[in-house]
Amino acid sequence: MLHRPPIGAFGVSVATNDVSRTRRMSRRAVLTGAFAVAAAGQPLTNFGAMAQVGSAGNASIATGVKPPTPWLTLAPAGTLTRIGVGSCLDQRHPQPIWRAVLAARPQLFLMIGDNVYGDVKAPELAELKAAYHQQGRHPEFAKVRGALPFLAVWDDHDFGLNDGGRDFRYAGAAKALFHEFWQTRPEREVGVHSAEIFGPPGRRVQIILLDTRSFRSALKPKTSAFAHWGRYEPDPDPGKTVLGSEQWAWLESELGKPADIRLLASSIQVLAEGHGFERWGNLPAERDRLLGLIDRSRARGLVLLSGDRHSGALYRSKTPGGRLLVEMTTSSLNRSYGPSKDARVPPLVGEPYHPENFGLVDIDWSARTIQISLRAMDGGEVGRQSMTFADLGHGP
Repeated sequence: MLHRPPIGAFGVSVATNDVSRTRRMSRRAVLTGAFAVAAAGQPLTNFGAMAQVGSAGNASIATGVKPPTPWLTLAPAGTLTRIGVGSCLDQRHPQPIWRAVLAARPQLFLMIGDNVYGDVKAPELAELKAAYHQQGRHPEFAKVRGALPFLAVWDDHDFGLNDGGRDFRYAGAAKALFHEFWQTRPEREVGVHSAEIFGPPGRRVQIILLDTRSFRSALKPKTSAFAHWGRYEPDPDPGKTVLGSEQWAWLESELGKPADIRLLASSIQVLAEGHGFERWGNLPAERDRLLGLIDRSRARGLVLLSGDRHSGALYRSKTPGGRLLVEMTTSSLNRSYGPSKDARVPPLVGEPYHPENFGLVDIDWSARTIQISLRAMDGGEVGRQSMTFADLGHGP
């Protein structure tokens, strides 16, 4: 049984600890101490973990999209038992799903792409700036920002170009906007990929957020030879890439760090078949490389998270080395497109869920189990997969 704190303001409990403002590190989530949440001059909010407001971030960025109130941040010392996940949040639409998210009381929420819709038409990036400005002031999003810590990575519509990749000419300027909005410090010249580890030894959760935009090669347009609906078909060219050499080296290093559970977030689907939209299967040599790296690194407790598709789904497969690999696609938070036309083929588990949805990752450290579940607008469960730690490579 997972412990949940009693409900207080914003559907969470209120603590009275005093936590000082700390300097924002390379990522918003890097803080010290036990978990606590605070906004300057406001009472702390306890999620069964503690988080804290960070400082202003990179002062060199001044593009006018910084939200009017600070983000909450999550310290590394406490134990995570519930993490929320979502994607595809249109700033122009109502966002009622946040009520269910708050009621579920995750300790952290991962935004894994299309966090705004701001495809750009000119170097000034007016559309993307306006999208961030509106999102930061959206009343429903403002309420959840005041109650939950977030970590984020982008997909194409917050990158600035639908289905965009490394050839997008305004990627550098879009990256500056990303960091200003999320109040994170740029760690590298190209890319917004990042990773964090939370929890003590024996209960460490590593969160890896992949950048599937900044380095990705051009995709191959679909021909009549490809049976499924969509825009693209698999391209066997081994010279093409999803992550790029620098990010591949970084990922291998991250998978070598000690962790008990690893949430590997890719804005686009990894395991999915049955459609010709964006997915790792469009560059099959790159997907093979990823699955091979998971085998070679012996990274235990790994679960895949993805978004993008405007439809939630669950997947279950095995690596070439025979290791169980599960994936949860959560999409969208407020931009449903109607029933999925994806072919019902393995490794899909059950039916896709096209209405608005979000995901939860629940970790029971005592029972040594992990559950991933898709949740509907009202918070009800519409799909789940449950695994033991042993299923994911740990010993009994």
